[in-house]
Amino acid sequence: MSEPDFITYEVRGRIALITMNRPPVNALNYAVVEAIHSAWRRADKDPGVGAIVLTSAIGRMFSGGMDLDMITGKGGSGLRAYIEKLYLETLDIQYRLTKPTIAAVNGRARGAGVTLAITQDVIVAADDTDFGYPEIDIGLIPAIHFVHLPRIAGRHQAFEYLFTGEPIPAPKAAAMGLINHAVPKDQVLSKAMDIAGRLASKAPEVMRIGRQSWMRANDLDYRRNIENQVETICNVMETAAAREGMTAFLEKRKPKW
Repeated sequence: MSEPDFITYEVRGRIALITMNRPPVNALNYAVVEAIHSAWRRADKDPGVGAIVLTSAIGRMFSGGMDLDMITGKGGSGLRAYIEKLYLETLDIQYRLTKPTIAAVNGRARGAGVTLAITQDVIVAADDTDFGYPEIDIGLIPAIHFVHLPRIAGRHQAFEYLFTGEPIPAPKAAAMGLINHAVPKDQVLSKAMDIAGRLASKAPEVMRIGRQSWMRANDLDYRRNIENQVETICNVMETAAAREGMTAFLEKRKPKW
């Protein structure tokens, strides 16, 4: 199976459905992120598409986050191109899309997997899953979410989740405003497709103008702050603690700080 095969793309009615399928946990390496980006661009250029849904073919996992096999031992400088693609390019594409995007989170989301979800306009999640930031347990920090989560949950709740690594159950995430809907697992995709269908039924020109205006109104300094956090991530990856944490994770042992 080649890397592009880990992403499937289909159009159902006026909805582009992008499905990640990279067992066992949809780990995000450079090629997979690029495939997702290409699918978003493809959908945006298609006049027959009015909305975009991103989901997972792996029932228990939306995405486990960055592919640690790819990043272990390389340090921040060696991974800058990947980090910028994963965070800055993802946000820039979402900023410029002219069509609404929906994340159908039918399994756990971790780290960069949460990032993929929160870049969408609407998030529907299974009520038995959760969102987590486990970076702190392997000597890293979820710095991107330093920008996003406090705006949603407030600084005190955000600090607790980001610095303990404890996951946020989907019902709690909905109550916090982090996601739109927490529904039974077998209803996640149908709920997301229903919302996408309603959005896709609107006048395309008005949706294009409206979404672009929405992004400008709500971006403010968001992407610039994310750019600052990319620097933080790269700096942390240069530390001995990060190298030990990632190595310990891959070796399935406790890190020796």
